Amino acid sequence: MELLIVSLASLLAGLVDSIVGGGGLVLLPALFATFPQAAPATLFGTNKSASIWGTAFATAQYSRRVQMPWRSLWPAAVAGLLGSLVGAWTVTQVDASLFRKALPVLLTALLVYTLAKKDMGREHAPRFAGLQEAWIASGIGLAIGFYDGFFGPGTGSFLVFAYVRLLGYDFLNASASAKFINVATNFAALVLFAVKGHVWWHLALAMAVANIVGSLIGTRLALKHGAGFVRQAFIWVVLALICKTAWDTWFKTA
Repeated sequence: MELLIVSLASLLAGLVDSIVGGGGLVLLPALFATFPQAAPATLFGTNKSASIWGTAFATAQYSRRVQMPWRSLWPAAVAGLLGSLVGAWTVTQVDASLFRKALPVLLTALLVYTLAKKDMGREHAPRFAGLQEAWIASGIGLAIGFYDGFFGPGTGSFLVFAYVRLLGYDFLNASASAKFINVATNFAALVLFAVKGHVWWHLALAMAVANIVGSLIGTRLALKHGAGFVRQAFIWVVLALICKTAWDTWFKTA
């Protein structure tokens, strides 16, 4: 029964994550509720062992239908991987509680900005090209990769927003690019968790398969309905992130 519950949660997480990120909103609470006595690091590691596969398959699906900017994506992914490793190390040295309290405020500002700019991300009009785009994309990957390793919630949504706001992508192309970078940041985190023995491999296979199935469904929905659909999904996921992080930070621990 436990395997069935977390596998279904992994499927739904893969669907949500493949569209605009935020799959952790679904899968992590399910893992914590199903295994309340488990070490948090083990549940985080097990979550990564499933989500990385859905994200990788989503990237492959997008690449068949969306023109991927590989020349800027590869350096951005490498920067994201390095940033994630540094962030994971930093969290062992620095207390992240202050950032945790600021996260709901930051997410609210992001949501308000997106709602105010009604045309943002509807048209795909990249602002940069060549080496300039590669440098900016690498900066995005490094900064958000560090955040993913250091803290994590909403990484995919932050990547999408950065690509829309800074690089001029529409939400569909931004989501496709974000997936590739997210594979790198997830890989870095998964390696660290695995080395420390914080992955339940007996759950990982079934959860990974379910996550891939959800990812394929979500990617097809995004490709079928386009940037407007992804923008709406982005708004709802960020709103859910605000509620979840605010509850965990300000009320649950009160």
